[in-house]
Amino acid sequence: MFALFLQIIITCFLFTVTASSRHGFTADLLHRRLSSYSSSSSLVSINTQLGSSPYADTFYDSSLFVYVMKLQIGTPPIEIEAILDTGSELLWIQCLPCLNCYNQKAPIFDPSKSSSFKEKRCHGHSCPYETVTIHSTSGEPFVMAETTFGCGHNNSWFGGDKPSASGVVGLDWISSSLVSQMGENYLGLLSYCLAGKGTSKINFGGNAIVAGDGTVSATMFIKPKESGNFYLNLDAISVGENRVETLGTPFQALDGNIVIDSGTLYTYLPESYCNKVKEAVEDVVTADRIQVEVMQNMLCYNSDTTDMFPVITFHFSGGADLVLDKYNMYVEYVPGTFCLAIVCNSDPTKRAFFGSRAQNNLLVGYDPSSQLVSFKPTDCSALWS
Repeated sequence: MFALFLQIIITCFLFTVTASSRHGFTADLLHRRLSSYSSSSSLVSINTQLGSSPYADTFYDSSLFVYVMKLQIGTPPIEIEAILDTGSELLWIQCLPCLNCYNQKAPIFDPSKSSSFKEKRCHGHSCPYETVTIHSTSGEPFVMAETTFGCGHNNSWFGGDKPSASGVVGLDWISSSLVSQMGENYLGLLSYCLAGKGTSKINFGGNAIVAGDGTVSATMFIKPKESGNFYLNLDAISVGENRVETLGTPFQALDGNIVIDSGTLYTYLPESYCNKVKEAVEDVVTADRIQVEVMQNMLCYNSDTTDMFPVITFHFSGGADLVLDKYNMYVEYVPGTFCLAIVCNSDPTKRAFFGSRAQNNLLVGYDPSSQLVSFKPTDCSALWS
C-alpha cells in the first residue's frame, strides 16, 4: 500500500475511458522512486476492433521510487500521473479548489474548467461525474462510463516539496477500484511488468493473462473482513540452500499471510520470522556489516558487488517457488553499500508486504476468477521495445 499520509476530502468521480480488441488494454506506467472484484459491465462502453490490443511505452524516473500510470481527465483532457497501487481500493486525484494540496508535477485538476464535469446525489452526498481517458500507444483508448473517482481537496504526504504524482490508482478487488469497475468482460484480470529502469507496462482483461515457460502460480487469497488486498501465503524463504520455514512461527498461516503490493517498495515481514531470514543471510555473507540509519534497520554490508550474496527464493502456497534475482533482493544504497531489501516489522499488528522491488523483472498477473497470482521472469525493459 502506497505510504501516502493523506487527509482527503473525497468526492466521487465518474469517467469515460476506450477499449482495445479482445477486451484488453494497456496504459502507460512510469517508475518513480519512493520509499469483491465487482462486475459492472453495464457501465462499460466497449469499442472492439480487430488486431492487437494497444499498449504504451513507459518511462523510468529514479526520483520517487513508485510506479505511475498516466491518465487524462476532463474535457479538454488534462494529463495526470497516478501511483499504481494494488494495495489501495480507490482511484483518486488532487482537485481544485485546494484547502491543502502537496506539490505535484502535472497541473492540479480543476473540475470547473471541464465541460464534462457533472454532479448528482449519491450515498447521501454529491458525487461528481467526469470523463477520464487512458491512452495506449496504439491510439486505441479504453473508455469507461460512470466510473467512481475520488477528488482530494485536503491532502498531505511525507515527500516534502518534491513534485509527486497527482494521486493513486487503486487496483485491489474492492468495487471502487479501477479494475473492479471495468466490468465482467475483463474478469478482474490485470498484469504488469515493473522495470528497474527503461520501460514498463500494465495490462487489463484478456491481454493480462500470464502463462508460458517459466511461469509459476501462487494461490490468491482475499479477506473481506480485513481489507481489499490480494494476499498470498508465504510458506518459506530459502536463502541459498537454507530453507527458513514459517511453520512453527506466529507468521504461519493457511489463508494468506502476506499482501502483494505494487505500491510498497520493499518487502516487510514480521520481526520474529524476519530475523530468522536475516540470520540465514548473515551466515553466508562474509562482507563487513554496517549500520545505515535511513535504510530502516535493514541488513547492510560494505561491498562493491552482490556476487557473494545468496540467491533468495520465496515459496508460496499453490506451488510457486519464486527464485528472485539479486537485484530484487539487494539494494545499492550508495556505491560500496548493499542492503537486503527486507524490512522487519516490530509491530505485530502490521501486515506483511511483498513489495515492488521484489517484483521487478517479473511479469505479474492477477486472476481473481482462478484465484491465482502468476509470475514469469521477464526482462521488462526489453519486453515491448
